[in-house]
Amino acid sequence: MDMTFASPATSNVAVIPASQRRIRRATVLGSGVMGSRIACHLANVGVEVLLLDIAPKEPNDAEKAKGLTVNDKAVRNRIVTDAFTSAVKSNPNPLYHASFASRVSLGNFEDNMKDIANSDWVIEVVVENLAIKKTVFEQVEKYRKPGTLITSNTSGIPIHLMAEGRSEDFVKNFCGVHFFNPPRYLRLLEIIPTPHTDAEVVNFLMHYGDRFLGKTTVLCKDTPAFIANRVGVYAIMEVIKIMQDLDMTIDEVDKLTGPVIGHAKSATFRTSDVVGLDTLTKVASNLYAALPNDESRDIFVLPEFLKQMEANKWLGDKTKQGFYKKTVGANGAKEIHSLNLKTLEYAPAGKVKFATLELTKTIEVVKDRFKVLVKGQDKAGEFYRQMFAGLFQYVSHRIPEISDELYKIDDALRAGFGWEVGPFEKWDAIGVAKAIEIMTALGKKPAAWVTEMLAAGHTSFYKVEGGVRKFYDVATKSYKGIPGTENFIILDNLRSTNKVWGNAGSTIFDLGDGVLGVEFHTKMNTLGAEVIEGVNKAISLTEKSYRGLVIGNQGSNFSAGANLAMLFMFAVEQEYDEVDMMIRQFQNTVMRARYSSVPVVVAPHGLTLGGGCEFTMHADGVQAAAETYIGLVELGVGLIPAGGGTKEMALRVSSSVETGDPELNRLQNAFMNIATAKVATSANEAFDMNILRRGDRISTNLSRQIRDAKEFVLDLANAGYTQPKQRTDIKVQGKAGIALFKAGINAMRMGRYISEHDQKVAEKLAYVISGGDLSYPQLVTEQYLLDLEREAFLSLSGERKTLERIQSLLNGGKVIRN
Repeated sequence: MDMTFASPATSNVAVIPASQRRIRRATVLGSGVMGSRIACHLANVGVEVLLLDIAPKEPNDAEKAKGLTVNDKAVRNRIVTDAFTSAVKSNPNPLYHASFASRVSLGNFEDNMKDIANSDWVIEVVVENLAIKKTVFEQVEKYRKPGTLITSNTSGIPIHLMAEGRSEDFVKNFCGVHFFNPPRYLRLLEIIPTPHTDAEVVNFLMHYGDRFLGKTTVLCKDTPAFIANRVGVYAIMEVIKIMQDLDMTIDEVDKLTGPVIGHAKSATFRTSDVVGLDTLTKVASNLYAALPNDESRDIFVLPEFLKQMEANKWLGDKTKQGFYKKTVGANGAKEIHSLNLKTLEYAPAGKVKFATLELTKTIEVVKDRFKVLVKGQDKAGEFYRQMFAGLFQYVSHRIPEISDELYKIDDALRAGFGWEVGPFEKWDAIGVAKAIEIMTALGKKPAAWVTEMLAAGHTSFYKVEGGVRKFYDVATKSYKGIPGTENFIILDNLRSTNKVWGNAGSTIFDLGDGVLGVEFHTKMNTLGAEVIEGVNKAISLTEKSYRGLVIGNQGSNFSAGANLAMLFMFAVEQEYDEVDMMIRQFQNTVMRARYSSVPVVVAPHGLTLGGGCEFTMHADGVQAAAETYIGLVELGVGLIPAGGGTKEMALRVSSSVETGDPELNRLQNAFMNIATAKVATSANEAFDMNILRRGDRISTNLSRQIRDAKEFVLDLANAGYTQPKQRTDIKVQGKAGIALFKAGINAMRMGRYISEHDQKVAEKLAYVISGGDLSYPQLVTEQYLLDLEREAFLSLSGERKTLERIQSLLNGGKVIRN
């Protein structure tokens, strides 16, 4: 903690100790975009939520036509009902699972404010107006029970002003929180106490946000826009200024500020369209007004084109045009046009190419690109030098104004704005001294503490010692461990101390307590020969000297599946023996993971497709991140799952039912999931698809996943794990199943829903998942089904249309429909 909080002074103040506080029921006040989605995320983690909003003054025309009056519940709850219905239908969905909507009850301020007496937490999310918020809190005070947690989800109003005039019990239990939109997906939760907030409340929110809501919780000071928006909006406004100075286009800037520097694909201007131009201009204007002493205050002055866009209501996605606009071209095809900021006219987006970017194409690790980017001799290099110089100056001067510790600024920008690398981490990547040289050349100057740090012989903001990542603490002029990370296993921190073995595509770590971990680190974590070697090596080492194994990584995604480039090369050259060997090795590896003498837990997260899904399905246990997008997607490229995926689905259907139509129905569900390349959009949905099974676990906080997986391994080992035997009793349907599937496939083909090649691939899948051309339902072995998988995969890999699909994916990232 970096501030001191008062403790209750009198016995009539009910502050619940952090260790004893429980959130069973919560009330969310305000059902707008943020309020309804915060309610959904609380429902995601099992909380019963009451969502309230204002009651209409009169029925609308549709309600009048039904004979409803202002006294009818449907009318009184119309605003909240419409908002919540819109939220649960939105894409991306705010719920992990559609059924979780039942955990949210709806009401209005007039009829249901009294019901907050049953809530453990009341979250205010009404309009950003201090007077309105204070009026709402006056009502809350009437009905809340002592000790109830009260928070405001504001993005800019000073937190201490909202608590004025409230009782001592209220202010002790009151705190600011700031979720980022959308709350399910953006991991930042800023916690902003007032001087009167009890320390137990702060401790609880920091813990609950981390452990239960899955957030990166950052303790903030009550300063304008807190941490993430203060720095993030500065960064956007700085980019706009540099763009004007260098006479650059929107397309050029978005090319330079996207994935190449570890930012979102939507980069600067596409992100602004999604968030809303009005939001950007409001925050920037508020910061200018609230920060008379900010050395970079003028950066928040709105340029004329932003004022004109706002006047034109070109606010982004919400008004169908902003910095970008979707239109229909002369040939009837949809096109995306970008705005010329000089003429305020739209034109087709142009191709962007910079020599500096070409130099980074072979650099996979984002942090390793920054040194190259700032050396560029073209306009891109100049852009990066100016951008980083201004950003580094700004964040250095924000300590101790907005945070006493620099790591909080990095945490906030990574979790709130989706930056893969925080500002001080970027500075470290370039080199602290080298970056100051660049800054000096551009007339920028870091805060004095940075030059003092260098003078004392400290050359970086972060360092790893003994497997612990430490940050430079400005106050004590020494390095300290980052609080809270002792609860995480961070693989990057273990590379110098706990690495057991490695090759170009995988690394084996000692995770402690007799558990090994094997990590993939190929492009998109595709599963090539190096990964297969690493997994087999890890199993061998574990069986010899350890208690269990975790298969997981901390890349952006667990795995995009098999190495299609290698498969394509072999198939084009008609090296089918090589293709056969690839499949056999993969099958043998996933089967070895399943039938080793030690417990193996797989920890999927993000994209977990094809072979990544097959690895997951063959684990003794799965510790999935809540945000796991998993499925068997091979049919999209004209193949079938052949790393045990089709076999495993047949096995699971066989194990789940006994006889009769339900068996065929379940088999048909499994078939359709594979045939349509369906991907679960959360770990919870993966249970519905029979990819995850009873006993598998979910980590809401991605940062905790590897540690959770390690604990899962130890639980299995301590429970007396015994090596299982391969199954020989898988019931398959044979001709009956094939006939069922072929009827459906033929109907789809006749209706022109699928192509001729789709039909061919689907029939191969039907043949394998039904156990082949058997005369009657019977029991088969796992190996029998694996052989069928492999044969079907081999035959399809020789099909011209399959190769065309693979090539289109490799070249452009999209699969053609042929």
